[in-house]
Amino acid sequence: MPARFQPLVYTPPEPGETLRRARAFYEQMRTRRSVRDFSDRPVPHEVIELALRTAATAPSGANQQPWHFVAVSDPAIKKQIRLAAEEEERRFYRERAPEAWLEALDHLGTGPEKPFLETAPWLIAVFAQNYGLDDAGNKIKHYYVQESVGLATGLLIAALHTAGLVTLTHTPSPMNFLRNILGRPKNERPVMLVVTGYPADGARVPVLSKKALDEIACFV
Repeated sequence: MPARFQPLVYTPPEPGETLRRARAFYEQMRTRRSVRDFSDRPVPHEVIELALRTAATAPSGANQQPWHFVAVSDPAIKKQIRLAAEEEERRFYRERAPEAWLEALDHLGTGPEKPFLETAPWLIAVFAQNYGLDDAGNKIKHYYVQESVGLATGLLIAALHTAGLVTLTHTPSPMNFLRNILGRPKNERPVMLVVTGYPADGARVPVLSKKALDEIACFV
């Protein structure tokens, strides 16, 4: 079937507006930090819904949109997730983590205990659909799944930060327990948890620096 097209909806910015917008967005995003100390202050459902709608605008291979987000606010489910994640984390720190990885993490002060998984008002579980399923249950190949889900998750984090929330990307390994707890189908692979909410009073973050522009990009 030939592709269908429609006119692009685009309003050209006024002279100088492109630079103003780019600078404003950069100044906002450069304050983004991963936070581990969350307040239990509620975040409206609509804020999370709008952030997920923003994530869904991401480009994807063949427009297959191979992602699914499960937004969790139920305290009982959050507790299940915390207990399962901490069990995997203890095993990881005790048995599986290479010494070099533990040394790399040491300055961040991380460990197996993850109280933020219960304290934060929302946990957003990100799943990648390795393949699709038609109405008859037949597999549909998905393309560029990892890249597509990465793009969508980046937009999700940017949207949450723009709304005034803080986030933490949490990747317990392995994390198949998420599929079981949240009842997701076998074609979906859990990628990460995006923990989000407001920071706790007195929240602290490590002193970090980002690489300079000439270390991460070049113009030719």
